[in-house]
Amino acid sequence: MRRRYGHRRNGHFENCKRQYSGLKNRFESLASSRGIYRSRRGIFMGVCRGLADYFNVSVFWLRCITLVLFLFTGFWPIGVMYIIAGLLLKMEPVSPLHDEKDQEFYDTYTHSRQSAIQRVKRKFENIERRIQRMEDTVTSKEFDWK
Repeated sequence: MRRRYGHRRNGHFENCKRQYSGLKNRFESLASSRGIYRSRRGIFMGVCRGLADYFNVSVFWLRCITLVLFLFTGFWPIGVMYIIAGLLLKMEPVSPLHDEKDQEFYDTYTHSRQSAIQRVKRKFENIERRIQRMEDTVTSKEFDWK
């Protein structure tokens, strides 16, 4: 007599996966709409510095508050929330974003690197087609060097 455990586990796994993706989507939309990023200059994952930059408070005091909460509540609530925030928040852009096109490109790159690569590839293909047209014009019989 064989027991089948796979069906039950897959259902539970799919349920957890759906809940995680829903939570991740909500958190990403919150982070992208307000401009909350992890800092590249932070000590551990850059969450405190990113939040301090966003709320315009001193990073020292935010780290002190985080440390005190971490010590009084234990690892479970604050430590897990900090690590989840560090994993879900996007890194701040390397160069400052000047307009909406820069913001759109950065968002598409962080969400889907494949779509950003496809966009860059299309731009280069368009440039290559333009260069080929120029070469055809210059090397045609109508364009004669005398």
